[in-house]
Amino acid sequence: MGSSQQPTSFGDPQEISSDNVKGLCLAISSSLFIGSSFIIKKKGLQKAGASGVRAGAGGYSYLLEPLWWAGMITMIVGEIANFAAYAFAPAVLVTPLGALSIIISAALAHMILGEKLHIFGMVGCVLCIVGSTTICLHAPQERQIESVKELWDLATEPAFLLYATLVIVAVVIIIVQYIPKYGQTHIIAYIGVCSLVGSIGVMSVRALGIALKLTFSGMNQMLYPQTWVFAVVMATCVFTQMNYLNKALDTFNTALVSPIYYVMFTSLTIVASVIMFKDWSGQTAIQIITELCAFVTILSGTFLLHKTKDLVDVSSPSVCMRYPKHDEEESDEEGSIPLKHRESMR
Repeated sequence: MGSSQQPTSFGDPQEISSDNVKGLCLAISSSLFIGSSFIIKKKGLQKAGASGVRAGAGGYSYLLEPLWWAGMITMIVGEIANFAAYAFAPAVLVTPLGALSIIISAALAHMILGEKLHIFGMVGCVLCIVGSTTICLHAPQERQIESVKELWDLATEPAFLLYATLVIVAVVIIIVQYIPKYGQTHIIAYIGVCSLVGSIGVMSVRALGIALKLTFSGMNQMLYPQTWVFAVVMATCVFTQMNYLNKALDTFNTALVSPIYYVMFTSLTIVASVIMFKDWSGQTAIQIITELCAFVTILSGTFLLHKTKDLVDVSSPSVCMRYPKHDEEESDEEGSIPLKHRESMR
């Protein structure tokens, strides 16, 4: 039965089934929800920071802000739609559409938050999208899993255990050593934690998705303890991601957080999937080289975005690409006015 399924061919109209259309619609709606959630959460964080301790300073007053919860619900709806899209359409169709959330987030940040991207930042964003899309388009098809036990065997192989160990060590080092010193000035610190933890979380999400799919088909996977271990890992990863993503959104420009988070999260997730599912073992040298070139493109775009985050247009001196602490902004507001202009105001 599995051999009768042929790879999807987008040039053959017979292959575009109703399920593919459903998956396409779900993937696009997922990008809309996720891209919008960054803006809604940022507005909620700003409101919470105005009346309490900011998330970037270690506060959790945003938990009492309804607007932040609206953003969280929007993101959850988007993630559910993205999860459901994989049940209808192949990954080669669904995954690249996640890049749409970057464009949506940047457009809404421009219109609602007044955040601007320098022209080189825009080029970096394009490079990130091109590189990520290339990797997704050349990624191999997912292997068929018949049981959660089979997934557990893959997750406990030495290669993936080594990757998981390195991720845990790296996350602990970043949280303990680098975030206290560089968290307010280097976006990679917060986003690095989110992306590293997220790559492990996605493996758990896929395991739970397979468990639910098999359960609904008549093979109950809820009886196995491995299913609940995956659930605990997923919950831990999600809470960690949300905590440090909130810190990143509250400290840096949304138009920077969204693409860098997408690029790092997608790249590390693909790496984790390659290690756990051994995807590259069935690929040709040309496919692997293409994916490596796409990684270089992603790194170039990320570097360009990071290095131009503080550049502003001369005609818009009030535009700031990064949000420093609000207290410093308010206390220095008068001092930031040029001397000649202040004298003319008197």
